[in-house]
Amino acid sequence: MRIDWAALGSVFGVSLAVTVGLVGLFTLGVVGLAKREAATSGSGNVLVARTTAYACFALCAAAVAYGIHLIVA
Repeated sequence: MRIDWAALGSVFGVSLAVTVGLVGLFTLGVVGLAKREAATSGSGNVLVARTTAYACFALCAAAVAYGIHLIVA
């Protein structure tokens, strides 16, 4: 049995990068919702904060759906 360490390393690197990116994107969505809450009590642009948060969550859902598609297909 022979292990292709280069392929294993590249899979690890891509998985790590995608995971960090997805967590970062979800965090931006949560921050956008928090800013929306702060904007409703103060002077701020609620529409931009809400749109940004929903776009981040939609991209997270699309990435998860793509991952499920790769596993099932």
